[in-house]
Amino acid sequence: MEDERLKEKRPLGELLEVKVDVHSEALDFIHSDTRPVIYDRDPKKVNSSLKVMFEDVIAEPPSVRSFDKVWLWSHALFEVSRLWCYRFISLLLAVPVSLAAGLLFAVLSCLHIWLIVPCVQLLLINMHWVQTVWASILNIFISPFFTSIGKCCGQVTILLAKDKN
Repeated sequence: MEDERLKEKRPLGELLEVKVDVHSEALDFIHSDTRPVIYDRDPKKVNSSLKVMFEDVIAEPPSVRSFDKVWLWSHALFEVSRLWCYRFISLLLAVPVSLAAGLLFAVLSCLHIWLIVPCVQLLLINMHWVQTVWASILNIFISPFFTSIGKCCGQVTILLAKDKN
């Protein structure tokens, strides 16, 4: 009985129709038959300042222009050299720098977890009396002094006038 109500409201062909534009820029992954799916490599936009395009580096004003072929070839060479130089340099440096960064972050994490935080907690537990005494000194001596200075300076007004000379 429920199936009959569903058929009356929508035709069967409209229930599961989905259209996807595979060339859309909204998709955040690249799919290839030979490689696994590669998702966005900068999802938190850490390197958004490095999106350098040809027009950001080289520009000709309207008064001075080179030949169109020179402009097209220079644009093509810029893009190709930028891409292949980055690929070559990253081929040489990506693995060693990743290893060094991983070791550095591992050491820093270990020090933070097992040394720094316990020492800070130990100081906070044992120095509670210093916090109480310091808060009392601030409230008794220093806070009234700065409150009165603030009230005195709060009455000062400054007027800026422009000379007509």
